[in-house]
Amino acid sequence: MVRMLRAQARAGICLPFVVTYTEPPAPGGRSVQVERLVGQLTVSGITLGSARWAQIGYWIDQSYAGRGIMPTAVALAADHCFFVLGLHRIEINIRPENAASLRVVEKLGFRKEGLRPRYLHIDGDWRDHLAFALNAEEVPEGLLNRWRRAQRSSPPEQRGSSEQHGSNAPPG
Repeated sequence: MVRMLRAQARAGICLPFVVTYTEPPAPGGRSVQVERLVGQLTVSGITLGSARWAQIGYWIDQSYAGRGIMPTAVALAADHCFFVLGLHRIEINIRPENAASLRVVEKLGFRKEGLRPRYLHIDGDWRDHLAFALNAEEVPEGLLNRWRRAQRSSPPEQRGSSEQHGSNAPPG
């Protein structure tokens, strides 16, 4: 899997990222911060030319879900795609039963585009996915800026909700 991602990254059709979280020092315990690998995000299917689009898939360790980590990672990756690579469209496809990942795209304002029947082969069968998309002109200020603004304006109890897996992710 790692070799394949590296080869695709070298070819310019994939951007694999690890998602880390820095644990604050424990009160009365360790005095150093600890950085942990908590997930992965992959920008795949990067297409240039007249299409200029890509897909994002992700997963996060369940014990770190609900902290806003994955929406932040998706926003950072989308902004990189829009403003550095010059892409026009980002798609995310999610299994309908994956409420946590559906919450990520909801938080970020991705547009629901419909059902993709039997879209990806997962766990031994072809699985339906819901398709979501965002175009660059929908976030001229950047998705990360929009996400941060939304976080500041929401009550603290609504800021953290669970997120788990995007469709292009390996099992977590």
